[in-house]
Amino acid sequence: MKAVVYQGPNEVAVEDVDEPELEHPNDVIIDITTTAICGSDLHMYEGRTAAEPGIVFGHENMGVVTEVGEGVSTLKEGDRIVAPFNVACGFCKNCEEGYTGFCTNVNPGFAGGAYGYVAMGPYKGGQAEKLRIPYADFNALKLPEGGANEDSFALLADIFPTGWHGTELAGLKPGESIAIYGAGPVGLMAAYSAKIKGASEIFVVDRVPSRLELAEKHCDATAINFEDGNPVEQITDAHGGEVDRGVDAVGYQAVDPERAREADDDPYDPARENPAVVLNQLIRTVRPTGQLGIPGLYVPSDPGAPDEMAAEGRLGIDFGKLFEKGQRLGTGQCNVKDHNRELRDLIIEGRADPSWVVSHRVGLEEAPEMYEKFDKREEGVTKVLLEP
Repeated sequence: MKAVVYQGPNEVAVEDVDEPELEHPNDVIIDITTTAICGSDLHMYEGRTAAEPGIVFGHENMGVVTEVGEGVSTLKEGDRIVAPFNVACGFCKNCEEGYTGFCTNVNPGFAGGAYGYVAMGPYKGGQAEKLRIPYADFNALKLPEGGANEDSFALLADIFPTGWHGTELAGLKPGESIAIYGAGPVGLMAAYSAKIKGASEIFVVDRVPSRLELAEKHCDATAINFEDGNPVEQITDAHGGEVDRGVDAVGYQAVDPERAREADDDPYDPARENPAVVLNQLIRTVRPTGQLGIPGLYVPSDPGAPDEMAAEGRLGIDFGKLFEKGQRLGTGQCNVKDHNRELRDLIIEGRADPSWVVSHRVGLEEAPEMYEKFDKREEGVTKVLLEP
């Protein structure tokens, strides 16, 4: 079958690989109908992880069941399903308590597993024609038959639940104000989630005009372009003070606004990064006793970091200011199963339609070109779906 295979920094290729097979009685095999390129894939694509050539990418996957293990009791051939990017067993302590992003059984020595991602277990990715789903009774979320809402349902694998998760980590309540740093797919879904939850005022910070326009149009957000000046000052001036909650949807490759404004070539050059800048801006943006949600990815080691400390996953966070303001924070990847069923039902009932974040749906063979465009944050490129 065809699959997107990592070749090395800034290079992927569509190659022939072995088709997956049932390996356990509770496995199913699906024909992929939609898979997606994620911002997290870019960390591997850019050589910013320990990923070795040969990895099949893709942790946002949906499709139709074609083979069913003899131990599977809730799925049958022909069922349409979406798989959380978390691979989880369903019966360890963390899974039983809802922390499926931190399963202790699926990836020995590490809390958490995922498809097609470095250090996240032996699970092949779904940017391919077929995919094996382990612990399928637990991991597969059934969808209505047919092809309706394909783009929206595909987002249930990661970015819609992860955006929702960001607002949960921040403790957002109806009527509160929130600032979201980052208008990539997860940041836009966090803003959309804040709108659904009844936030009184939503601020979204980024530097890509087309993404900020989406935040304004679909999330009723106030767009803050950090190239225009200090985003903390822009938000507090517009709001009349600090906001109630904040979300970091950027992570460790955050661009320093001052360095970016001075850029005359590539504003995303690692030399212009400051891994702690968004965290420190959020500390100053959110009111005393407010709460910060941090779904943005941070890592314990970064071979492409701008300095030695960041290369070891240690950041210069203004902890004294955090303590002084009595703020709380929540971190960690999304436990997708905690949210995807209710978000699926919101989509089915027409109460949510996150498909507006999708900018491209293309064939699998266009993956190398779309990785390059997405990595450059080209204008008009937000969420890319691949159709094998």
